Amino acid sequence: MELDSIGKIAEDIRAEVGKAIVGQGEAIDLLLTSLFAGGHVLLEGVPGTGKTFLVQAFAVCLDMEFGRIQFTPDMMPGDVIGTNLFNFQTNAFVLTEGPIFTQMLLADEINRTPPKTQAALLQAMNERSVTIDKKTYPLGEEFMVAATQNPIEQQGMYPLPEAQLDRFLFKIGLGYPGRDEERDIVARHGHRPVMPNLSEFGLRPVVTRSGLAAARELTRRIRLEDVLIDYIVDIVRATREHPAIETGASPRAATMLAAAARAHAAVRGRDYATPDDIKMLAPPVLRHRIVMTPASDIEGVDADAAIARILDQTAAPR
Repeated sequence: MELDSIGKIAEDIRAEVGKAIVGQGEAIDLLLTSLFAGGHVLLEGVPGTGKTFLVQAFAVCLDMEFGRIQFTPDMMPGDVIGTNLFNFQTNAFVLTEGPIFTQMLLADEINRTPPKTQAALLQAMNERSVTIDKKTYPLGEEFMVAATQNPIEQQGMYPLPEAQLDRFLFKIGLGYPGRDEERDIVARHGHRPVMPNLSEFGLRPVVTRSGLAAARELTRRIRLEDVLIDYIVDIVRATREHPAIETGASPRAATMLAAAARAHAAVRGRDYATPDDIKMLAPPVLRHRIVMTPASDIEGVDADAAIARILDQTAAPR
């Protein structure tokens, strides 16, 4: 596969998703970057901003098996990964696979389920495999999780622990659209009170599994100069020294930022990463990996503000 092919795949996916989704260009770009980097994404937004619809439209464009888990407070880990059930006809235990056995998984409203069930995704997201009764089952290299969560409700919510958040490459915020975009949404979807069926928009898969595997392999070979590696390390280490941050980002954050920079360069048709790639990707890579101090919350300094200050104070290579 040539580098131009990755850009062509990205453009085709944008065009297909655009048939159903209005706006959300930054979120789509980050989904594409995560796809080629082989990472997982967490989409956060108030109800009605199109989180679930965006993931569903994105999944249609991939020639991958799609699965969905609608998380609820009463779900158990076995409801996610599956369990061994005794078959009286064969007199043996047989694995009943859970919905996690798929390639593109929509974990809808992941913060509605308790930490015990959230933790069922830890091994799957980090190792692309699950262990059931001491036996490990691979999920495949294509396995990708796109999770959604609502940031405003408190009743019946279970905030994701740091270990779970650290598995996501990006945390993507879906805000309100601009006026023109919102008008377009109403004009396009305002004749029905429920979410539209994606089949109405004629979306089609634009990349095969083998094509995606080749694109990911090519992405790993994108050049990341030593000065950029130093830049990434300096940014991540600065999160551990910032006065408004109680707990900084881990070394995993640095490796993920490097992988994301390579993928973003590939989507842009370049065989090399730049400081601008790193600056653009640092907020979605780091915002869910740092813990702010109580004083910063009182003063109204959030993670994005702290990351912006760190980027301003860290000298970028020329």
